[in-house]
Amino acid sequence: MVMGELSQETEILVIGSGPGGYAAAFRAADLGLDVTMVDTALRPGGVCLYKGCIPSKTFLFLSELIHDAQRAESMGITFGQPRIDLEALRTWKGKVIDQMAGGLVSLSNRRGVQVLKGRAEFESSDRVRLHNSEVSHVKFRHAILATGSYPAPFPGTDFKPGGRIMSSTGALALADIPESMLILGGGYVGLELGTVYAALGSRVSLVELEDRLLLGVDQDLVQPLHRKLETIFENIRLKTKVISLNENKNGVEVTFEGDADKTSQTFDRVLVAIGRKPASQHIGLENTKVELDEKGFVVVDDKMRTTDQRIFAVGDVVGGYMLAHKATREGKVAAEVIAGQPSAFDVRAMPAVVYTDPQIAWCGLTEEQARKENTKIDVQRFPWKFSGRATTMGAPEGLTKIIIDPGTQRILGVGITGRNTEGLISEGVLAIEMGALVEDMALSVHPHPTLSETEGEAAEIFLGSATHILAKSKKA
Repeated sequence: MVMGELSQETEILVIGSGPGGYAAAFRAADLGLDVTMVDTALRPGGVCLYKGCIPSKTFLFLSELIHDAQRAESMGITFGQPRIDLEALRTWKGKVIDQMAGGLVSLSNRRGVQVLKGRAEFESSDRVRLHNSEVSHVKFRHAILATGSYPAPFPGTDFKPGGRIMSSTGALALADIPESMLILGGGYVGLELGTVYAALGSRVSLVELEDRLLLGVDQDLVQPLHRKLETIFENIRLKTKVISLNENKNGVEVTFEGDADKTSQTFDRVLVAIGRKPASQHIGLENTKVELDEKGFVVVDDKMRTTDQRIFAVGDVVGGYMLAHKATREGKVAAEVIAGQPSAFDVRAMPAVVYTDPQIAWCGLTEEQARKENTKIDVQRFPWKFSGRATTMGAPEGLTKIIIDPGTQRILGVGITGRNTEGLISEGVLAIEMGALVEDMALSVHPHPTLSETEGEAAEIFLGSATHILAKSKKA
């Protein structure tokens, strides 16, 4: 250690201040532990708050307002052509982020969590060096690694500030509304941001290597969204491979191979949304006993312990669903285990939501997963065209499905497509986690007219007692 360098000690060092990191830090502090949290950003929040979940949902809400205004024309109300003020949109996004970041700073202070700005690099299993920080070294009893992930670039390219080839971060900066945009990747990031730019006026095209959008999500849930996207995107090209991206002063020249009308086309901007990689490199893990898998994710057990007894890891850096709420739960588990509490990550129903219009949400066992595993299931579907509330909203394209164990009649999975599924899916999560029977959901009274009724009626179909759809009768 160099003379004059400032060092300190802490019980818990949290590296990364995203949802996994700050949840771990806050929980550990609540349990009476001395906590220091370090990040390259000045304020907590991570990618989710500054470059992901929150800014994207801010813009998606505004795009939903535009679509609702268009939908209202058929109901007798005309708002006229929307006027887009990009600077005002960016200012609104900034206000949302500042308000939430300020709240996290306040919570850190009130809990006594020390927040340091800097880049942490492990020197050993109980010590890190901080770069670009007023503190040079931190010695810890336990560390919780929550460094997250970063967008994967297209091979042979990189994401340059202000460049025409963008990551999700670049797209959310909303520098302009390009006349034409290509979305590379049919996952939720590409679909959500494509929806935003299409609503703002861009001619959006999408290319996907596979034969469908949202691989891994049940096809019957995806179909209503696919039909909607075909009306707002210029085109969707499936089973198509992008061979090259070449940026020039006129745009990005893209070369295709597969089901494409043209083998080459130029776009004003290209959004690369082909996945994310764990931020596990260049942080000194080679100086610890932490092991990585073949894809670079940190190996952990159900208590979020790595192969180094002093170091835990949570969130995107450990793989699995890259979701903020998953990271939050994992962060709390790590803090509780360190504090000596009986805790483990034993989630049975991790909810996922695609914030398009219509939205898609699901939890627990999917139908496709059950088929692959040869798990015997009973699937019941309630189409929203029979829902009074969906009809009043002009949103009959939705679907609610319940996946049931035919032997025990336990609810194993729930999937919903339609408006506001982000809130509806929580009933399914609770049912699965509580081991509820389909009868429990069917006999729970749902208010009318609501979209939540579709869950109750899907359960009633299984019992043969549905009101708004003819179901096969069940013997008493």
